[in-house]
Formats: sequence, structure tokens, C-alpha cells
Amino acid sequence: MARYIFVTGGVVSSLGKGLSSASLAYLLQSRGFKVRIRKLDPYLNVDPGTMSPFQHGEVYVTDDGAETDLDLGHYERFSGVSAKKSDNITTGKIYNDVLKKERKGEYLGKTVQVIPHITDRIKQFIKHDSSKEDFVICEIGGIVGDIESLPFVEAIRQFANDVGKKNALFIHLTLVPYLKASDEIKTKPTQHSVKELRSIGVQPDIIICRSERPIPLEHRKKISLFCNVDIKNVIETVDVKTIYEAPISFFREKLDVQVLNYFKLKTKKPANLNPWKKITKIILQNKRQVNIAIIGKYVELQDAYKSLDEALTHGGIDNKIKVNLVRIDSEKLKISEIKKKLKNISGILIPGGFGKRGTDGKIEAIKYARMNKIPFLGICYGMQMAIIEFARNQLNLKNATSSEFDKKGLPIIGLLNEWSKDGKTIKGTDKDLGGTMRLGSYDAKLQNNTKIRKIYKSKLIKERHRHRYEVNIAYREKFEKGGMIFSGLSPDNQLPEIIELKNHPWFIGVQFHPEFKSRPLSPHPLFSSFIKAAKIINE
Repeated sequence: MARYIFVTGGVVSSLGKGLSSASLAYLLQSRGFKVRIRKLDPYLNVDPGTMSPFQHGEVYVTDDGAETDLDLGHYERFSGVSAKKSDNITTGKIYNDVLKKERKGEYLGKTVQVIPHITDRIKQFIKHDSSKEDFVICEIGGIVGDIESLPFVEAIRQFANDVGKKNALFIHLTLVPYLKASDEIKTKPTQHSVKELRSIGVQPDIIICRSERPIPLEHRKKISLFCNVDIKNVIETVDVKTIYEAPISFFREKLDVQVLNYFKLKTKKPANLNPWKKITKIILQNKRQVNIAIIGKYVELQDAYKSLDEALTHGGIDNKIKVNLVRIDSEKLKISEIKKKLKNISGILIPGGFGKRGTDGKIEAIKYARMNKIPFLGICYGMQMAIIEFARNQLNLKNATSSEFDKKGLPIIGLLNEWSKDGKTIKGTDKDLGGTMRLGSYDAKLQNNTKIRKIYKSKLIKERHRHRYEVNIAYREKFEKGGMIFSGLSPDNQLPEIIELKNHPWFIGVQFHPEFKSRPLSPHPLFSSFIKAAKIINE
């Protein structure tokens, strides 16, 4: 039977529950245990697919096509275990499921209530598809005290009683602030957060204290006393310079040891932190660096391109060079400023996105990269913008555009309503925005004698998609005569997946999102190759 670990947060959000869960998962895996991580989100959206990145950060996509919280990216990058649709659920999805059953009469005329119907659905989600794991780590989004999170906390309280307290562990992550004016570390917010948690029936077994500086023993003793937690289980996590130090920090604090002690389990083998030490050394101590420009419309919020940032860092790790990310707002990028803005840039990346806003800046930046032989990587929407730029400026198709934002021009990018997957025809729709895209893992065939084939060292690849619009295959011959190769296609040869330029040191666009499959311990080959090309230019 699996053991269940529930991670809650207190005082403020964005303390690092996801990173803490992911780090613990790695440590337990390293000791020989099988681990699964799940996220329960309190917001009412069914999924984050229609939410603005400014509201929610990036939307992370799984192999099986789920649009999920970005924390699942942390889970995958640290544990190496691919997440599934069954690893993320929201309040909206839970209520949606319960109300559908109510409409079908499955509750036999009973009054449908938060307890037991909503909490039972949450418990069902926690336990579903998890029988083979030694540990299931469940992160509860938001913070204790939020009205939205109450059903989740109640559900995990019930769940612990259902499976037995010996099979369930509660970890509470909280802020221990430092007040500069009085030069004091304050434990009172943590005490109040735990008091709030205990008032709804949950006593934490381990408290993780997030702080910007080390917490003195006397303060940890105070937390232990007032929160009714053994001093050994008051774990500090001081701000780190890179997130890849987190497993090392938690190992030093013996978080995994205390978890195993709680469950009365013996370690199967010693934890191996050498890979993370090697990575942090490259990131923190390497003086050589390369400047990569990310040109998009959500650059003001760092979490909007979280997986992309990490994938570029992984490419730097593989090339033993530090990647310095230069964020440029495509809406504010003027043609007259492009040369100045990109003066010291060794690589240009246009990320995914939707809509017309910011397209002019992206297209001009792509033209600059193409004309000046600067390494360029276009991802999803970025590839489509590269197609439009090439059509307008190289093929002289001045009205070339995407039907996504211009219905009158030449639609070299258009809405696709049908596509094939695993021998089946998938039908899309433009009636609703949520869940109507080509989502999840799809195959792509790589053409012989192309740069992309050399990068992947494979004829067939699988990558994750998230888009509605496709490049029109009817223009392939015209593009290839002009020097742009369609070097990757869908298995039925109908959908362009990858483009590259013949007479350019490194210019590639991909319709998928390779950043979702990059890991710090196994960088994605596309990002490794991109950073390598930028490194050469830089030298």
C-alpha cells in the first residue's frame, strides 16, 4: 500500500511547495523508493488552459494532453516521472464532475453537499491510479485559511483517518520572516498558520520553515513548542541561489530521513546528491556566459515561461556555460530599436503564444536573426511567426498572415479542425476555447540530411503540443525553393512540425514545445544544440 504525504502552505503563497515536494520526491527516489506527485488546485477554473499567464504563469502540458499547473513541470524535472491527467485537479473540475453525476441522478435524489460529496471526489482523486507507488505526494495549492482550500484540507483530514495515520503524513510549509528594522526573525506567522491548520483538524507532522537567512535553534525550539512538532521535524529552507540547490538543502536538513522515520521505513540505499552538486557548480561558479533573448508578450512575469527558462538553463549545463536570459517585451519592441536591443545577443528565441498582440515585434526580431545569422529558435507560435516573416520578406508574399489574427490576408497559417493521432481522427472545434487544441504528445518524422535529424539522432520523435493553428502544407514547395526546409512532418505528411533554413548557421522553428521534456539531469537535445550554436557565435 502507498504512503501518502500531504503538503500544505501557510502565511503567503509562492513559498515553494512545488519545489519542496519535487525535492522530497527526488530524495526518496534516490533512496530506492517509487514516488508519484500530485497537485490539487483550489481555483474554480476547470483547468488553467484559458487563464492568462499573467494570472497563473505557464500552462504545463503532459504527454496525455492535460493542461496543468506549472508545478507539474517541477515534479517532472526533479523526479523524471512523466505526469498524467490524473496528477492535477482543480475545484472547478471536482464540482463539474459532481454536478454531472447529480444531473444524471447518480446520487439517488440525495441533497448534494460539500461534505461528503465534494470531499469524497477529492479523496477519490488522491487514491486513483496510485497502487504501485511507495509514496504519493499531494500538494495542496493556495494557503491554509483561504476559503477555497477548505474542502481540500477537510478531505485530506478524512483521508488520513480512512487509510490510518501511520500511512499519512502532513507537511506544512510556512514563512519565517526576517524584519530588517528590528533585526529579528519572527516565528509568530508560523504559529498562527499552524493554529489555523489545527483548527480544521490537521496537525502537521513536519514543518518546513522558509526564510531568507538561517533560523537560530532557539527560534526552531519555539516553533516546536507552540506548534506541537518534534524539534527534529522543524526543517529550515533558506533561500537558495538556484532551485537546483533545493534537493541538497533538504538532504542537509534530513527531510527524507524524518519522513522515513515517521513511516518506520528503512532506506534501501544512500541518497545520491552528486548530480545536483555538479549542476549547481556549473550554474553558480561558471564565469563564461551567453546572452539569450526571449522575445514575448508575457516577459514581465517570470513564471509565464518557466519551463522555457529552465530548458535554456539545462542547455547551458550541457555546454558548461551560464545562460543569461534577456527578456524583451515584443509589444514594446520598435523596429528602430532592434539593432540596439539585440546588440550583445548570441541567440534569439520566440516562445509560444496566442493572438495578434506583439506580433510585429516578433516578426522584426526574426528578420534580424535571419539576416544577421544569429542562432534562432521559434517555438510553436514562434515557428509560425518565422513562417510569416520568411513568406513576406523572402518569398515576397506581402499579405502572408495567420487566420488567427487576420481573416483577409493570405492564410499560410490556418485553423485545423481535424488531425490524426494513434490511427484515429481527432476533431477540434472553435466553439469553446478550453480543451479544443492539439494537446499532448504527437509523433513527428524527421527528414534525412537535415540539421534537426543530426540534433535528435533519430528518424521519429515524440513531442508535446499545445496549439490550434497549423502551417498550411500547400505552401511547402514554394518555401523549400526559397531556402526554408520543412524538416519535420506529422506521420501522414499533412502537418509541418519543424522548419529550418539552409543558409544559416542555426535557424529552427518547431510547432511543439520541447521545453516540457527537458530535465536538468538530461537536457533536451534541441536546447543543448541551440546554446552550443549561441556559444560559438559568442566566441
